Amino acid sequence: MGTNRKTALVVAPGRGTYGKGELGSIARLHGERFADLIANFDAQRRERGQPTVTELDGADRFSVATHMRGDVAAPLIYTATAFDWLSIDPDQYDVVAVAGNSMGWYSALAIGGAVSVDDGFRIANAMGLNSQTHGPGGQILLQIVDEDWRPIPGLRGRLLDLVASIGARAGHDLALSIDLAGMLVLAGNEEGLAALLAEAPQTPGRDPLRLAGHGPFHTPLMFGSSDKAKAELPASLFSSPAIPMVDGRGHIWRRFASDPAAIWEYSFGHQILAPYDFALSVQAAAKEFAPDVLILPGPGDTLGGAIAQALIGIEWQGIKGKSDFMARQASDPILLSMGRADQRALVTQ
Repeated sequence: MGTNRKTALVVAPGRGTYGKGELGSIARLHGERFADLIANFDAQRRERGQPTVTELDGADRFSVATHMRGDVAAPLIYTATAFDWLSIDPDQYDVVAVAGNSMGWYSALAIGGAVSVDDGFRIANAMGLNSQTHGPGGQILLQIVDEDWRPIPGLRGRLLDLVASIGARAGHDLALSIDLAGMLVLAGNEEGLAALLAEAPQTPGRDPLRLAGHGPFHTPLMFGSSDKAKAELPASLFSSPAIPMVDGRGHIWRRFASDPAAIWEYSFGHQILAPYDFALSVQAAAKEFAPDVLILPGPGDTLGGAIAQALIGIEWQGIKGKSDFMARQASDPILLSMGRADQRALVTQ
């Protein structure tokens, strides 16, 4: 092992990251090296009568109707993330902690060693199906930072106050789903989402975006998904992690000191039913483990902005805005996105 290894925080991406540009990437990047694992994942899918990872990744063209659906997106994203993690060069990087965004928590469980890579796929695959078990509703994404990725004063508070007031109305469900630092994902039923769109204050950047194929994740409307997960995925799949894992509350599950049953309870309870504070998870990991770099496995690299915005939120290493972050990336990159060929080359063996 090299003595000049850099310490790294690995951040696993969630839904919406395997898109048109990622079609075929699992076979292209990993087909030979991880043939045995791919065969295992494909067999798990076949047993459930589902199209295999190989078939889905090898489709002639990307289909929003197919590839963005939970029972297809989750296993593809998990596979790409897990194989990228297994491709990180251990002579160059010492992975000191792992975090994930939303569905990326299931990838983080495998990276952290709380479940095996095979069982991580089993969990992601089951949860992809289970994520479609919920009341009607969905998610809306709103930006709360300016062009330099600095918070618009007061906007977050105004939005969260509005969300609380709409959520308190009869027949309206609305709550914070995911805190992405520079963006908030809000979730609810159709009445709650309609009221939000009608009453939301002006936000910077693009208009509020309804996320295609997404349910009201990380809210009590997902209780059906939570119940199904606990019935289908036993606590016996879990063990104490080998690498510290930082969850969607900013809580750190430490090596040798974490109760597997408690990780199971969190993963299929709070993680599904309560807000996921992704920004806090990155900030807590950065402060606790002071990594030299953050590594974002694929698929894609769309989570890079949110990671940067989370670091800007605590002025990590003097990075106070987008311009600071871009300057740092150009001189001594702190975020290495494996979905980008040039940065991937810095991370893999």
